[in-house]
Amino acid sequence: MRSTFTNIEIAKRSLLVHQYALQTTGHNISNANTPGYTRQVVNMAAARPIEAPGFTKSTLLGQYGMGVEVTSVTRVRQAFLDAQFRNENKYLGEWQVKYDTLQKMETIFNEPSDTGIRYVIERFWNAWQNVSNEKGSLEARAALIENTLAMTDALNHAARQLNDLEADIQMNITIKSAEINTYLNQIAALNDDIRRVEGFGDHANDLRDQRDLLVDKLSKIVNISVEETPNGYTIRMGNIELVSGPDVLQQTDAAMLEAAYESGDLNSGEVFGMFYSLENHVVNYRAQLDSMVRALAEGEFTVTLPAGTQLPDGTVLTAPTSYTVKGINGLHELGYTYQHPVQRGAPFFTIKPGYTELTAESITLNPDIASDPRNVASSGRTYIDSNGVERVVEGNGDIALLIAGVRNVRITFPTVDGVAPVLTEGTFDEFFRSIISRLGVETQEAKRQAANQEIIVTQVDMARQAISGVSLDEEMTNMIRFQHAYSAAARTLTTVDEMLDKLINGTGIVGR
Repeated sequence: MRSTFTNIEIAKRSLLVHQYALQTTGHNISNANTPGYTRQVVNMAAARPIEAPGFTKSTLLGQYGMGVEVTSVTRVRQAFLDAQFRNENKYLGEWQVKYDTLQKMETIFNEPSDTGIRYVIERFWNAWQNVSNEKGSLEARAALIENTLAMTDALNHAARQLNDLEADIQMNITIKSAEINTYLNQIAALNDDIRRVEGFGDHANDLRDQRDLLVDKLSKIVNISVEETPNGYTIRMGNIELVSGPDVLQQTDAAMLEAAYESGDLNSGEVFGMFYSLENHVVNYRAQLDSMVRALAEGEFTVTLPAGTQLPDGTVLTAPTSYTVKGINGLHELGYTYQHPVQRGAPFFTIKPGYTELTAESITLNPDIASDPRNVASSGRTYIDSNGVERVVEGNGDIALLIAGVRNVRITFPTVDGVAPVLTEGTFDEFFRSIISRLGVETQEAKRQAANQEIIVTQVDMARQAISGVSLDEEMTNMIRFQHAYSAAARTLTTVDEMLDKLINGTGIVGR
């Protein structure tokens, strides 16, 4: 005969199991808004039955059920969705960095606008046109000086801002490398903690959530692959093993990440976007400005000198003649200033003190010209006066007119620091428009890619949350289920208590 006290054990087990289930439900509800938290479930199973006492035992009949027990408390999570999220997350980080960099560069160039570089370049050409029209006017020359300084200052400022942007990106790479190291150290420590806890047969659910959240964050910074081993996660960046179990095998710094970028091990993520933006955006567009400046000041092009122009060797042209000059500097050196005695023009553009080569950052107006408008060489002719003294034809503006026309002359633009120009040959205005057009197209593409990638990442994360996230409606339903089961178990225990009371106190009293 089965013992009546067995029912007490069954009711007790049910009470304990459903109390555990209620605690887990409360834990889920408490962490409904915790980043990285994974919904946990209590897995229940019928307890192992016992055989009724007898001479023979059967596996079919005569077994007594022993109630319920908890087999495990596990996370509801899919490794496939985790891998997909991390794979898409790295591209999101990459395109967001590219878009952010290009947006900042658009702000630097500030085109199209009435205050950008194109505006001051337009005023520079117009100022030369005014000098050619108002041939003897010192006011027109003074206006040319001011407009030239405005143009060179704008170019200098844009180049300095690009340098500052480059320095900011380099600093961000250093910051990100420190952030990567922090994540790697924390993941390695969690690997050790999880191995130790689960070595006793438990499930380290909350520790695993913390580790997965760190891996998710790391996946946006650099491309990583994750492999779970008995010692924990093994994390690689390309062929570089970063973490293996409790050990961090590779600390990162800016130099190490740059080497990984060049070798191809670093091929996506925020840090990849930074290196790519440096190489293909910041450095590239700065080189384009340098190419434009060098072509303007020193680039070879051919102009048609009018009849009467006196060449440096003393030859006076008797007919319009094609002549090759080296930029506006070379053309300006063909002209004559308003100084006496007669003197040729000096190079119109020079390099700022402290610099060694002509760039967008170093170009400036010749200080001698900036200090005296009479040093602007606009005339291309001289004459001998009645006293036999050579003088400049101040009413002549041939050189100024030729310089004003340079904006429409086709120039060959040089390669700077190994960066090919956006246009090999074209006019000065065409080259600058090509720079701005290219920047606009690249910015729009980066914006589109970042927006699309964000949608993909959001969709994958929503799929993860649909499985792993906490649903308050579902948890409230579970709470009611477990509460009713707990109450029923308590009722069962009360019934057993009444049965025992009847058995103990209500039997064996016949004849009293």
